Amino acid sequence: MKCNYACNSPEHTIARRDFLGRLAAGACTMTGLSSLVHPAAAAQIAAQKKRVLSIFLSGGVSQFESFDPKPGTLTGGPFRAIPTSVPGIHVCELLPKTAQQMHRLSLIRTVNTNNNDHGLSRYQIERGHAQSATADFPHIGAIVAKGLDEGTSPLPGHIHVSSGAGSRSSNSAYLGPKYASISVGTNGGLQNSELPGGMTATINDQRQAFRRHANERFLQRRRTAETDAYVESHERAIQLMANREIFDVTKESEKCAAQYGEFDLGKQCLLARRLLEHDISFVQVSHSNYDTHAENFNFHIEQLGEFDQAFATLIDDLAQRGMLDSTLVMVLTEFGRTPNINYRYGRDHWGKGFSIALAGCGIQPGAVIGAMNKDGTEIADREVKPADLFHTYLRAIGLDPQSEFDIDGRSVPMADPTGMAVEELLA
Repeated sequence: MKCNYACNSPEHTIARRDFLGRLAAGACTMTGLSSLVHPAAAAQIAAQKKRVLSIFLSGGVSQFESFDPKPGTLTGGPFRAIPTSVPGIHVCELLPKTAQQMHRLSLIRTVNTNNNDHGLSRYQIERGHAQSATADFPHIGAIVAKGLDEGTSPLPGHIHVSSGAGSRSSNSAYLGPKYASISVGTNGGLQNSELPGGMTATINDQRQAFRRHANERFLQRRRTAETDAYVESHERAIQLMANREIFDVTKESEKCAAQYGEFDLGKQCLLARRLLEHDISFVQVSHSNYDTHAENFNFHIEQLGEFDQAFATLIDDLAQRGMLDSTLVMVLTEFGRTPNINYRYGRDHWGKGFSIALAGCGIQPGAVIGAMNKDGTEIADREVKPADLFHTYLRAIGLDPQSEFDIDGRSVPMADPTGMAVEELLA
C-alpha cells in the first residue's frame, strides 16, 4: 500500500493483525549473510579506519512504537513490548528483527531538545547546537569528515544516500565546501557519471587539465568562497565518476538485496554499506516521514516494518564483515511523539524525552541510558541533551570534542563546550 507521507495523511486501511502476522513470520533469526563474506576480506575491513553511519527517521518517530514502549498505560497505545536478545530490555513488537540485534545496540531514552519545531530540533540533533541568527554550525557529517580526513581517499568523506537524484548541500558551514554532503541516489547507480559517446578517457583528461589551468589563472585574481566551492564540487564530481561502480547496488547478489529489502530504505542501507566498505567517513540515509499527527499506529506498522528489516540486516551484515567495531551507527530523529493520543489517533510533536539507538565503534553494547516515567510524560532519570550526544559521538570514534578547529586563524570548538559525553555508554 502506498502511503501519503504528509501530516494529516488519510487513514491507512492496513489491518494491524494482518500486518503483525506477516511481521512475525519474517522475524526469523538473521542468517545467510555470513556466507557472503570472505574471512580474509572481513579481517582487512576490520583494520581500516573508523567511520560513521547515520540513519535519520525524518518527521519524528514515536518512542512508544519503537524503542521505549509503555504497554498497559493510557499513553502506551495498542502494541506490546517484546523481549530482546538482552535480558531485561524490551522494545515495541513492531521491531522483532531489531530486538534480535539488541546485544549489538544501545539505547538512549531521554534525549531532550526542548523544542517541537521540525527544523530547529533537527538542527540541534545533527549539529549539536541550537540554531542561531548570528552563527551557522556544521553538520555532524562535516565534522566527522574533517576530523577523520587522512588526505588519502579520492572520494568525498560526507555522503547522503537518497532515493532521488544527486545534489550538493551547504551544511558544512565554516568548515568549507570540501566537507559538505554530496547526495547520491540508489536507482541506476551514479547517474550522469559516464563519458558521453565518442569521448575517450584521453580526451577527457586533456579537457580536465585545460580546465584546471584556466581555473588557476582565474583564481589568482578573483578567488572567493564561491569560486572555491565551485572548483571543489567539480573535482569531487570527477572523483565520483572514476569510482562509479561503488554506487551500483546491482553489483550485489539477489540474495543480499532481498535481505535488505527491495524498498527504498533497503536499497539505501545496502548502498551505505558499500560506501562504508570503501572508507567513506560519514554516510547518512533517511527514512520519511514519521510525522504522524493522524493514524499514528497504522503508519508506524508500515514504516517500521521497512526500518526493522533494513536496519537489522545492516547491523548483522556489518558485524559479519568485521566492520561494526570500526563503524559508529546512529539511529536518529528530530524529536519523538506526544504521550497523549489525539482525536485522529495520532501523536503530535514531542521534544522533551525521546529515544535514539547507537551501535558499533566505541559504544558499550546492550546498554540503556535514561528512563522516562511510567506514562512517558516526564524524564525520570538521566536527561541527555544534543550537545551531550555530540560529545559522545566524537569520543566514540576517537576525536576529542574539546579540541578546536583553526578557521582562518580563529579557534572554533569542535563541539559545544557545554556538552558532556555520556560516559557510561562509551566502551
